[in-house]
Amino acid sequence: MRRIRLAEVAAPRLTPEERHARDQVWATMVLANPTLFDGPAVACAGTSWPRPGELHILWTRVTYRHYALRRVTASTAPTGSLSVSVLQPTDDGRVLVGRMSPTTAAPGRWQFPGGSVEPPPDGDRLDLAALRRNAVRELAEETGVSTTATELELWAVTRGQYGSIGVLFLAPPLPEPALRERFTALAPPERELVELAFVRSPTDLPGLPGPHADYLPPVVHRLARRQPERPR
Repeated sequence: MRRIRLAEVAAPRLTPEERHARDQVWATMVLANPTLFDGPAVACAGTSWPRPGELHILWTRVTYRHYALRRVTASTAPTGSLSVSVLQPTDDGRVLVGRMSPTTAAPGRWQFPGGSVEPPPDGDRLDLAALRRNAVRELAEETGVSTTATELELWAVTRGQYGSIGVLFLAPPLPEPALRERFTALAPPERELVELAFVRSPTDLPGLPGPHADYLPPVVHRLARRQPERPR
């Protein structure tokens, strides 16, 4: 992966029936998890690969309730999300994964630090630099690790369910004790991650109880194949 280009398109036009069904599903989800927040988000409206190593992403402004359409079988609106994740390696070749809080939209799931991309203010661009800034913020909020956008290397792109796109960045390695210390220093009520683990290969993943992000096995496998050298 060498380049990502992003272009904003108009929000999907929903029928009155789709809006009603979406809002009903969202209300049910909020009753089950009152911490859900209908904040701004970026949805993926389409992708193309015009040439090797270059990904074009069409994106649109939505709020989180838009993804309730995934449970509306009659809807044909695009519901893929756009997210960023950070591969935070240790200095001995493992990589950090975290377990999501029970109050999040993916309770108990093991994943890399990261989250949904937030849309830029009107007039600002959503580009690779903005994705890096989102990734820096997510890493700091979820693990306490501070880095800069220039230190994050674009490493891979994943494609998940519903056509969701995940952009993965590689951070500079740090010792495990330093990573645990920074995580512990976060105020517990503010944590989206409740537990950290460090894995070296896919054989370590079955030891993590609970659901796993679908990208974990292939990404950890790719990381393991490139050890002991840092992926470039």
